[in-house]
Amino acid sequence: MKRLIFFFHVAYLSLCLGQTVPDSVLYLGQVPPKDSAIVFAPGIISLTGRTENRITFSPDKKMCFVSAAGGPVAFLEYKNGAWTAPYTLNSKFKSEPFFSLDGKKVYLNSRAALAMVGACDISYSSRTDTVWSDPTSLGAPPNVSGEQYHPSIVADSSIYFSAGSGEICRCQYKNRVYQQRVVLPYPINYANTSSTWGDPYVAPDESFLIFRSTRTGGYGGNDIYISYKKTDGSWTNPKNLGNKINTSGDEFSGDITPDGKYMTFGRNNDIYWVSARFVDSLRQTNFIPYVKTQIPNQVDTIGRSLTYRISDTTFIDDDGNSTLSYTATLSNGSSLPVWLSFDAITKTFSGILTIPGTSTIKLIAKDTANATVSCQFTITVANATTVQQEKGQVPTESQLLQNYPNPFNPSTIIEYDLPKDSRVKITVFDMLGRLVRTLVDEDKSGGSYKVEFNADNLSSGVYYYHLQTNDFTQTKKLVLMR
Repeated sequence: MKRLIFFFHVAYLSLCLGQTVPDSVLYLGQVPPKDSAIVFAPGIISLTGRTENRITFSPDKKMCFVSAAGGPVAFLEYKNGAWTAPYTLNSKFKSEPFFSLDGKKVYLNSRAALAMVGACDISYSSRTDTVWSDPTSLGAPPNVSGEQYHPSIVADSSIYFSAGSGEICRCQYKNRVYQQRVVLPYPINYANTSSTWGDPYVAPDESFLIFRSTRTGGYGGNDIYISYKKTDGSWTNPKNLGNKINTSGDEFSGDITPDGKYMTFGRNNDIYWVSARFVDSLRQTNFIPYVKTQIPNQVDTIGRSLTYRISDTTFIDDDGNSTLSYTATLSNGSSLPVWLSFDAITKTFSGILTIPGTSTIKLIAKDTANATVSCQFTITVANATTVQQEKGQVPTESQLLQNYPNPFNPSTIIEYDLPKDSRVKITVFDMLGRLVRTLVDEDKSGGSYKVEFNADNLSSGVYYYHLQTNDFTQTKKLVLMR
């Protein structure tokens, strides 16, 4: 009899613990969306007079966290054959929750976590049986003294998130330790027309990235985009998810559900959801080419011969650069000057510099789907005597000029002016304020100077260069794009 009772007890526990959420009540019993976005769970999750900003489901789809402006995070759970009403699980759970792939942790932003590093840290809470712990900061890295938001955890426990300055960052998890953050290069970051936070979601295998951004060609405000990871580890030119998802307002927080079938996101103060079929379908559509490396301006003297070949890294087409064809005009669309020719096959400008002046050249790249992108640069032709006179002049004030080209890869020129003799120091720092290079540290006579900064061994991202003289300091930003 004892064995029989034990058998039924084990069977009962197995049935309960192995219970799955029936299709009829999966995702709170909501009717699944198609390719046009609809509000998710109105009156339950999406409430009038409240701004919801993220929802996350556990891998077994039995638990759900949802956050709204002002917090705290609400919790729902499927048990005893039904979903509970949303309730506050822990008042310290403030914003943007995201389940780990095993469902044993939830990651979130916190301003009151244990072991805080910055003003708002990426933190986590662990679940033991049915109890969730108070949030604990992930430490530094990935956190720094500022703020960081919207964590997304991938299969190897590496983390993507938004930095306080808006860029999407990644921290590799290696040997049980998070490595230093890496800011994703263009075309993911640095294409925004206004400041925004990326709200990244990254597939567990890191095959694609969904994020929000304001970009040329969008529908207005923040739109949601998708980018795919290439074999070399870089990301494709992002594609807008289209007008069945994006509107003239703001969209944000695009996350894929654990079964891969739907995307949840924020719009009009509510949570929406939509079929995730776009992940595969957009992968097959044409990628629009983009400018990766700005063409540097050219300066030379009259009578000299010019031969300049455009770098193969100037334009990138994620369908393959062999799809691109090229044309060159002046910036207003008129023909090139008579002294200048362009070979579209070799991408080479050539000619004898016979006419003084500055011409702004527009180089257009077009792919086989007729999508185009252009890049402009100047060719300045000066009299030799004029150049010599300018070089002999002493500037009237100290000045640190903007580097060119910018963005750059891998080298750029920094120019500066000194009105008098001075000790000069030019240094380059990363976004965390760490010194990465000292370019100049010596006494200089009054005059105009230039120095080359080669960033061969540095990662893509934003850097700052700083000029210090006896009585003058100035700092400017430069962008390295691989």
